[in-house]
Amino acid sequence: MISNRDLPQWSRRNFMKVAFGSGAVVLLGQFGVFQLASAQQGEENSLTMILVDYSKCTGCRTCETVCSAFNHPKEVNGELLNGTGNPYLSNIKVYSFNPDVDVPTVCAMCPDNPCIKACPVDPDPSTGRRALYRDNKTMAITVDPDRCIGCQSCAEACRLGVIVPHPETALPERMCTLCDGEPQCVKYCPFEALSHVKVDITKEFYGMKPGQIAEKLIKDWYGVSD
Repeated sequence: MISNRDLPQWSRRNFMKVAFGSGAVVLLGQFGVFQLASAQQGEENSLTMILVDYSKCTGCRTCETVCSAFNHPKEVNGELLNGTGNPYLSNIKVYSFNPDVDVPTVCAMCPDNPCIKACPVDPDPSTGRRALYRDNKTMAITVDPDRCIGCQSCAEACRLGVIVPHPETALPERMCTLCDGEPQCVKYCPFEALSHVKVDITKEFYGMKPGQIAEKLIKDWYGVSD
């Protein structure tokens, strides 16, 4: 895997002069043959996710700030306002590589639900939900903190490693919420590099880890490989 130290420095200006052949590609990880075959087409069509156009992403990290601010609000004088925008708390994370490639990474909304399937909590008799489940409106992965036992099985099962257990409670965090149907990262991206689209597991880069995506983009854009 290519790291930020393995390759010579290239400026963003030189990078933008390179002819882009990749166009818009889907964020994140790869499905094996078995998982692809087992995904339900009907459910897949109802799922949405964040798509990135890497030729437009500058690594400005605006997405991290607005995601964190929206999903971690603060109460001020009885009014609930957007939080401070600490990038550490963001559900989308931008990984930077050299030569200059930035890879925003966020939940892939996997149709076969590996994180939910890994949850050992018995389904609730009335709702059928485990401690981890899909939101009724957005279909985004969420957690019931009252039922979660902090076993971290969901984090281990996550293909992309985006689920991060809280250091004290071990409750799963950093799952994309889709911001109640209006993703703030998409809304405020200054370069329109992000879009909110239906999940398509047939896309070339779907389910790939950031280092894998960077390796291919660096090879395609710069002609460099490890």
